[in-house]
Amino acid sequence: MPFTVVRFNLVDPRATPDSLSERYRAALAMAAYADEHGIDTVQTEEHHGAANNWLPSPFAFAGAVFGATKRIAVTVSAIIGPLHDPLRLAEEIAVLDLLSGGRLVTVAGIGYRPEEYEERGVDWGRRGRLQDVLLETLLTAWSGEPFTYQGRTVRVTPRPFTQPHPLLLVGGSSKAAARRAARLGLPFFPSAHLPELETYYRERCAQYGTEGWTMTPAEETPLLHLSEDPDRSWELYGEHFLHEARTYASWQSNDIRSAVRSTATTVAELRAEGVYRIVTPRECLALGLESLVLHPLCGGMPVEEAWRGLRLFGEDVLPRLGA
Repeated sequence: MPFTVVRFNLVDPRATPDSLSERYRAALAMAAYADEHGIDTVQTEEHHGAANNWLPSPFAFAGAVFGATKRIAVTVSAIIGPLHDPLRLAEEIAVLDLLSGGRLVTVAGIGYRPEEYEERGVDWGRRGRLQDVLLETLLTAWSGEPFTYQGRTVRVTPRPFTQPHPLLLVGGSSKAAARRAARLGLPFFPSAHLPELETYYRERCAQYGTEGWTMTPAEETPLLHLSEDPDRSWELYGEHFLHEARTYASWQSNDIRSAVRSTATTVAELRAEGVYRIVTPRECLALGLESLVLHPLCGGMPVEEAWRGLRLFGEDVLPRLGA
């Protein structure tokens, strides 16, 4: 049975405070619906200073999801590690891990937008070292024992629910990220289907004497929306998918490898490319993918249309996946 995901980044380029509040509350209701219908995880992410209101605070959103659900996981994929205070982040993740009974999954990357670092006064050139400090501090802090941090003795409480620590993965598409994960004995989450990088990670685990595992995206991981009439939905809502695709493209340089990578400049090109897909329930069942990633509110999608697509998945696809 495929792994099922519902993704929220809360983008809306034309939002007002009222409409954005409605979108956030709709996302929580959709997360509760996903929980009730057996979807595996809610996925969210972190970006700052985006004019289209991209979610900047994934842990606050995760906490709200946990309060509205009982069993579904929340995968934060990914945080921009060097922008976080290590001690504060250790506390926040520990509290969410306790609150959720261990349902939080955190993927820590270093990001790919220098402007996010500049806006927050963090040195882009030191991002690798800052990531090392963050991850090492988290793993030490979650032990609950006193330790030395920046020349002083500190202790982080409460201890998390999950032992020895909450699920923490290192994300990225570089050998440096793979080495970092292997050295610390942490799972590695490549940002795209990169089997050669997975092999490199396993070799480094052997070198460091650590036991690791990877959560590698499948070779084909399109972002899905369900509709009974895909042609009409592309006509009415294709601009929302194109907005997100063009936003990603404007952020990504040639050396960034991502599962969500598009070169489309028109809705027609985007549809032909297949990174974003609108499919019927029958077509969704026939995809044969390892993961089904629903993106109901993509690019400012109207809330009513988002609900239509999610309900088609929950009521016409999920009951048949097990069979």
